[in-house]
Amino acid sequence: MKRASLDKRPDEVAAMFDHVAPKYDLVNDVLSMGQTRRWRRVVVEAVDARPGQKVLDLAAGTGTSSEPYADAGVHVVACDFSLGMLRVGKRRRPDIDFVAGDATALPFADNSFDAVTISFGLRNVQDPQQALAEMLRVAKPGGRLVVAEFSTPVLPVWRTVYTEYLMRALPAIAGRISSNPDSYVYLAESIRAWPNQDQLAARIAAAGWQEVAYRNLSGGIVAVHRARKPVSGGVADTAAPAEPRRRGSGAAR
Repeated sequence: MKRASLDKRPDEVAAMFDHVAPKYDLVNDVLSMGQTRRWRRVVVEAVDARPGQKVLDLAAGTGTSSEPYADAGVHVVACDFSLGMLRVGKRRRPDIDFVAGDATALPFADNSFDAVTISFGLRNVQDPQQALAEMLRVAKPGGRLVVAEFSTPVLPVWRTVYTEYLMRALPAIAGRISSNPDSYVYLAESIRAWPNQDQLAARIAAAGWQEVAYRNLSGGIVAVHRARKPVSGGVADTAAPAEPRRRGSGAAR
């Protein structure tokens, strides 16, 4: 298995992640220089789930992003379309519910979750807009959405350095530690092709979410978007979405 194409065919992307599953978390830690764990902590804070609540963690992979919720007594469902990832996660954390599912056709009932979150996975979905609509469907009225995704550095100089790292250094480093370095060429290309912060915020609002806001982390390498489902459970407003609220571009705490 080589890398998936930017057409993001579900079978190609799932097979690619199946192949890299055993070392996926290790490679991510190395390539992000340890930042991944800090970014995920910010996501958990933004989700703000409490014991007794139910959280859907999409693109959960091996369940690394789901563990903080389970450890806090929150009922978390780790959902991913890569069976290889799910198997690795289930072996490590048999106490977490791992469910195979496609983000564009979620296998859950309407109004099921207090919060829905997806970290570094929306970019890999073939139809992100449909996925955002599905997340809205399964969230309870008033429920929270938190999306963490690679984004566009806010400073031009930093943006240039980051782009050079993505296209040159990242595949080279991955070649030394990953069983499928070509998959990280896909990673770099998919990040470059992804919408910037304001564009993604507009897409979230267009899917029907309200109170859309985002926070830049690590100078905009990553942005954490937040939103709420209307209490009425209504559909997307046909008017132009409001300007998204922003927070600073400092590194994650």
